[in-house]
Amino acid sequence: MPGGRVTDITLVTGGAGFVGKQLVEALRARGETVRSFDIAAATHPDDVQGSITDSDALCRAMAGVATVFHLAGNAQLWSRDAGIFDRVNRLGTELVVKAAMKSSIRRMVHCSSLTTLVGRATPISPSTADETMRLDPDDMLGPYPRSKLAAERIVEAAARNGLDAVITLPTEPLGPGDDSLTPPTQMILDFANGATPAYIDCILNFVPVESLAEGLIAARDNGKSGQRYLLGGENIAMKELLVMLEKLSGRAMPKTRMPYGVALAAGAIDTGLIAAITGKPPKAPLTGVRLAGRQVSFSSEKAHRELGWAAGEVDAAMAKTLDWMQQKQLLKPV
Repeated sequence: MPGGRVTDITLVTGGAGFVGKQLVEALRARGETVRSFDIAAATHPDDVQGSITDSDALCRAMAGVATVFHLAGNAQLWSRDAGIFDRVNRLGTELVVKAAMKSSIRRMVHCSSLTTLVGRATPISPSTADETMRLDPDDMLGPYPRSKLAAERIVEAAARNGLDAVITLPTEPLGPGDDSLTPPTQMILDFANGATPAYIDCILNFVPVESLAEGLIAARDNGKSGQRYLLGGENIAMKELLVMLEKLSGRAMPKTRMPYGVALAAGAIDTGLIAAITGKPPKAPLTGVRLAGRQVSFSSEKAHRELGWAAGEVDAAMAKTLDWMQQKQLLKPV
């Protein structure tokens, strides 16, 4: 491992995750020297295994690094231990920032979440949002978005104190390789397997994972320090999504629409009672229901204008996702 001198090494925290793997691959395809830092076992000679909550491991991973992409975190919407979101997403980011400032890196790109742009005051009726939305922690719709907003604030404060840092806010990543089955992928899988008998009216925004990786790189190369950039794709209504899924998969999709109030009550029972007792993840986490109930369309105009970035087609990414699910034998026989 190199010493403390800054070289051309690029560090990706969470490099073994869904988006992280794609980013590492995209950077290496450009000829860059990349080091993945993840709790998963190292798969490349330059990788380092460790947790972002371990200061010593972070310092080792930062040695000789010029740029840090901070993607590591807990991306689920529910955990039996709700405190894990704060420990990993907020405290982990705080430790990453401290290690980066200590190591004198040239630039940090922080990966946040669209969930920090949607809050309690967001109307249930259709609305729009972009990175100019500034919400308070009390506005957040659950522990996960609250922890991601706190992490954003930490990075923004560091940028004001001299860290060259850019914040990105991806929408829902879509594509093959999501081995941990993050909420968007799990939702698609449940629909394809007939495990979801009804749906609620909502607007989803998917960004192909390959496009997201390129957007993160564009933020590094062209973003302005201290700025936030929303990296999203096409806004698609749930009805339209189900038509797309039915066409691509050849599987019947649910036709029953569940009123938001009913879905909210079911989510509260599933999350607050059943999941708490059984320890099994709820089929519809309350945080997810609350977010889906706000019919928000997202705009990536700033990323288009300042980063020169645009997302790829959703239907192509969906087809790749379904093919991957078939190859992994995640899809039940028709």
